[in-house]
Amino acid sequence: MRWLITGAGGMLGQDLQTVLDGSDVIAATRADLDITDATAVRDAVSDADVVINAAAWTDVDGAEAAEEAATAINGHGVRNLAEAAGKRLIHISTDYVFDGAATSPYPEDAARAPLNAYGRGKAVGEEAVLAAGGFVVRTAWLYGEHGPNFVRTMLRLAAERDTLDVVDDQQGPPTWSYALAQQLVALARAGAAPGVYHGTAAGSTTWFGLAQATFAEAGLDPSRVRPTTSDRFVRPAPRPSYSVLGHGRWAGSGVAPLPDWRTSLSEAMPALLKQG
Repeated sequence: MRWLITGAGGMLGQDLQTVLDGSDVIAATRADLDITDATAVRDAVSDADVVINAAAWTDVDGAEAAEEAATAINGHGVRNLAEAAGKRLIHISTDYVFDGAATSPYPEDAARAPLNAYGRGKAVGEEAVLAAGGFVVRTAWLYGEHGPNFVRTMLRLAAERDTLDVVDDQQGPPTWSYALAQQLVALARAGAAPGVYHGTAAGSTTWFGLAQATFAEAGLDPSRVRPTTSDRFVRPAPRPSYSVLGHGRWAGSGVAPLPDWRTSLSEAMPALLKQG
């Protein structure tokens, strides 16, 4: 089986390379492959048995002022991959395709209703993948060893400040990127039916709860983290207040859902602390 990873330089892309160590892998960074170039995409995917798309415009706030540019990557670039790879494509999407108005986990077939430009672009990409018979795997609140993310930011700020104020009115499933990488590889190998899957950890918490758990895992005093509300941190792009996703489709896939977020955080923490 020959694998193509797009966005190989990112957090998830690097973890996918680790999981696939020893396999036949083409790791394409942004410099190696511009997914908005349809011809380059066709050439890149021609010899691949599985294409995992981790390439994306990830600047959520920046997309508000540059929606066309963001959608060119997250929507039209993904369409290029979908048209070239079809059912060989596993595309990474996001909880931001939902509006966050739910009070129970979003099932895989819930209607999309994005709140912001980033989510609208990702929804365009999802439609293209599903129309081509591929896989869409939505994730949320991703953190890991590589690149900037919330958990690493909390560890950095813990060394710089006595206390931190963190929002306690957004609910979601902190998801370890390495665990997601393992799940994506297992999905490709399982011969499961294409469609939408939710690649997020079980359970949920708030950003405040995740910050406290991060402090506790690092041997720090969790009371240094104080709860606050989102209106204290106004940002260009509105965020869903509820980002918990259901995992019903894994039951028929032959692949287990991801474990509880707290279990994964404990397992991830040694590598995160090593990074500083």
